[in-house]
Amino acid sequence: MSDTSGWGPSGPYGGPPGGWGWAPPPPPPKPGVIPLAPLGVDTVFGGAFATMRRYAKPLFGFAVLVNLALVALMAGAAAVAYAAVSDHLHALYDTTRDPRWADFRPVLLAFGAAWLFALVGLTAASALVQASCSATLHDAVLGRRATLGQIWRRTWPRTPSVLGVTLLLGLILMIPLLLFAAVFVSFFLALVLRGDLPYGVSSLFFLLLLLAVPLAVWLWVLFSFAPAAAVLEAARPVQALRRSVRLVRGAWWRTFGITLLGGLTTLILSLAIRLPLTFAMPTPQPYDPSSPAASDAADIWAQSLPHMGVYLALSVLGSLVTQLFTMVFLPLISTLLYIDQRIRREGLADILLHASAPPQPPAAPDSAHE
Repeated sequence: MSDTSGWGPSGPYGGPPGGWGWAPPPPPPKPGVIPLAPLGVDTVFGGAFATMRRYAKPLFGFAVLVNLALVALMAGAAAVAYAAVSDHLHALYDTTRDPRWADFRPVLLAFGAAWLFALVGLTAASALVQASCSATLHDAVLGRRATLGQIWRRTWPRTPSVLGVTLLLGLILMIPLLLFAAVFVSFFLALVLRGDLPYGVSSLFFLLLLLAVPLAVWLWVLFSFAPAAAVLEAARPVQALRRSVRLVRGAWWRTFGITLLGGLTTLILSLAIRLPLTFAMPTPQPYDPSSPAASDAADIWAQSLPHMGVYLALSVLGSLVTQLFTMVFLPLISTLLYIDQRIRREGLADILLHASAPPQPPAAPDSAHE
């Protein structure tokens, strides 16, 4: 007798009672912002937006605090640099004598050091926010409540690993670009010394130009899951990079396409905010050099660009909104793709379902065995 238990009447899901129909499988469990099943493009983006909506306070609050700290440190570094070389700056602005290298050099060194400090601080802040996004998504997928203090305690120990991943990835991405730069310098020197080059050499140069950027993009996508692995698996930087390669292998184009779509989303949001501000920019008044106040720089500014205060304030606010959205949205997309690959390949859905279940109360002792 053949087994036809899966093909009989299906009750309320298969059509009218007594008929033949197919019962659709039950939906996957969804304790948090995503269903515990392989994710589609719509589920990935829906999970990212749901996380930003439900966990806005720890997610954006953390990013705002990090950026405020970064701005304060950068302003302090600039103030220290200015105080250290203020005399040399006044000497450079002195129109009664020609500028000297003895005044240029300390200014370049001071503000170069401040710029380097700002670059290091920006990299560290980016790693900190990226780690906080993965830590927040850990609770969002499980449907747990997350506070700013909890995200901080989970983020801070993993930030050095994420920073190490960022620095290693930057060095790896520089390899094809440095190779192209070396070829470009050689090409330029040969062109200067010889005056012309064979057609084959020129073609080789442009071929390398076409290969350098795709190679850098391929490497970037290949290691794009490393920050998530560094946070959610407590992996060290090199281990996180290797883990990303294993997860992306076989899904490179899918990862690239969804990540590119996320980048286009941030671009569209940025344009939607900046274009209205650009069209709303007030028209500068004609500058009148014969005005008695033309010798005062402040009066020149007031005469040429009136009503700029509101425009500048809105521009700064729009830049802040787009910057925060980019810093949060793209790491969420990358982390959700990482979770998706683990669900597809490693059965992570069962582990997440077990972790999201409420703790069971301890069983009461059996009085018959006492």
